This record gives sequence, C-alpha cells and structure tokens, in this order.
Amino acid sequence: MLRSIALALALFAGMAQADDTLHTDLPLLYLEQTQNDARNQPLVIFLHGYGSNEQDLFGLRDRLPSTWTYLSARAPLPVEPHGYRWFTKTPGDGDYDGETADLQSSAKLIGDFVAQATRKYHTESDRVFLVGFSQGAIMSYEVGLRHPETLRGIAALSGSLLPVLKAELKPDARLEKLAIFIGHGTLDQALPYVSATRANEVLQGLSLKPEFHGYPGMIHTIGEAELQDLKNWLENSLR
Repeated sequence: MLRSIALALALFAGMAQADDTLHTDLPLLYLEQTQNDARNQPLVIFLHGYGSNEQDLFGLRDRLPSTWTYLSARAPLPVEPHGYRWFTKTPGDGDYDGETADLQSSAKLIGDFVAQATRKYHTESDRVFLVGFSQGAIMSYEVGLRHPETLRGIAALSGSLLPVLKAELKPDARLEKLAIFIGHGTLDQALPYVSATRANEVLQGLSLKPEFHGYPGMIHTIGEAELQDLKNWLENSLR
C-alpha cells in the first residue's frame, strides 16, 4: 500500500517551504505549522499511509486555509528502510484488515494526540479534523467513528473501513455531528475503489451523510481536484 505522493504534491505546492522541526511534546512525533496566536484556530491533523512518514502529507497545508493550525503525525511502528506504519496487515487474502493489537495501540496514541493537541492549541473539539491517507484514512475512521465527540470531522483519502470496525458500529447519537469526507480514485491499485463505496454505504446506514467524491482515472494518490474538494469541505464544515 506504499505510494508516495511527493511528486503529486510538488505539482501544486509551489515554492512553499516546510517546517522540518520534528516536535516531541505530544504522544506522536509531528511537524507543525501554526500562527503566532493559534488560540481556537481550526486544527487539522494529518495521518500518513503505510511505509511513509510525517513529511508526506504536510505539503497539503499549502492548499488549505493559511491561518489554520496543521500537524502531521508520524506512525509509531517502523517499516524498513525509513518509513512507518499504523498497523500490520493480517495474513491471508481476505478483505484488508489489521492486527487488533496494532489498531488498538495506534488508535489510543492518536486519541491521546488529538486530546493533548486540542489543549495545547486551545482549540474546541468541534474545530478539529483528522485527514488521513490510505492507512492513515483507516485510522481516521477507527478513531473518529469510535470517539466522534473529540472531533468535528474526518477525511478518508484512499482509505477503507476495516471489517473489525464495521462489525462493531451501531447507531449512535454522538455520530450525528461528525462531518465525513471520502475521496478515492477509481483506478486505485492498493485499496480498490469499492473500499470507498462500501464505507459510504455503511456510514449512510448509520444515518450519516458523508460527502463522497470518486475521481475517474486516479490511482492511489491525492489529486488536485481532490485537494480543492477537501478545502471546500473543511471550510463548509465550520459554517
């Protein structure tokens, strides 16, 4: 499921320079972009995909609202030679799923990261978003759907709703205020397009209203049209 999006980002990030300082004061290592006075600015937390790292999604901030706070977290489990993952895939050829212990430990780290970041930047929980790609999208579902009161919304880019989570989801009044964005390429070779359509159906079955976008011809990456749709969704979710 490794697919670097660095080349795609280079096409639309322009000459913006990333802040390469790796911060260590929260439960996960992370990169940060924030204004001098970030109190209660909307907070976006990026979760990268398998085999990547905190640098991979950080460039997305250059196409999103400039005054918001952006954090890009590093997954806790190493992948050789220089990457990281949120969980290990279960063996076999069935639906893509993850080892339960990994999912639980990473979900707890992300949940603690969200809670502490929310306090650090003096942001209300209804102004906090998880934006994940691939495994990061899977973890956004895992955290957001189990603890919707901690977030305003989740964006699942080229992700999937794992069977273990799907089996445990039930109608819950707390979910009603959770905004959800689903974006997926129709030619995704790592997590097929049907992963997105199935997730959309499950969430609609819980009376949720995801904003769903399929991108014809797009593979396992993030495209410019998707970024514009994501920006619009983020801004509209706060109105």
